[in-house]
Amino acid sequence: MMAHPAHVIAMGFGSGLSPKAPGTMGTLWAWGLFALLQNRLTVLQWGWLIALSIPIGWWACTVTAKHMRVMDPGSIVWDEVVAFWLVLWLISPTGFLGQLAAFALFRFFDAVKPGPVAWADKLYHDVDLASDAWAWRKAGWGIMLDDLVAAFCTLLVIALWQTR
Repeated sequence: MMAHPAHVIAMGFGSGLSPKAPGTMGTLWAWGLFALLQNRLTVLQWGWLIALSIPIGWWACTVTAKHMRVMDPGSIVWDEVVAFWLVLWLISPTGFLGQLAAFALFRFFDAVKPGPVAWADKLYHDVDLASDAWAWRKAGWGIMLDDLVAAFCTLLVIALWQTR
């Protein structure tokens, strides 16, 4: 993990190295960090942090996947981190139970990958490494994209639930 700064970021500062459920561990790490920073950052600062974390995450995921020679390694969890920060930011202010519901929904969409999440997950996985010069860059974006779609689905369900 410490071989390159991109690995530290992509692996969620170590949370992705969990032998069981690294995606869940990355999401929990994101939730914990959000809880620590929630009252220290303004809404605008959160927006900037998330906006900057997406291209930084693309870079870190691209570099790490390429170094590992795997299109979507399970230990890369920065995608979960950024996507769940986005969810928490957009549903705030909400209490623990609201955040817990968001966590459960996000993990469902990320793990089960229904409909649009499955589409986003497969979009960049059929890349030919031998003939496509942009393959690893596409892999980095593919790693990030399905979790952003899972975040959108989570937010959609929460919005529909709140309008009832």
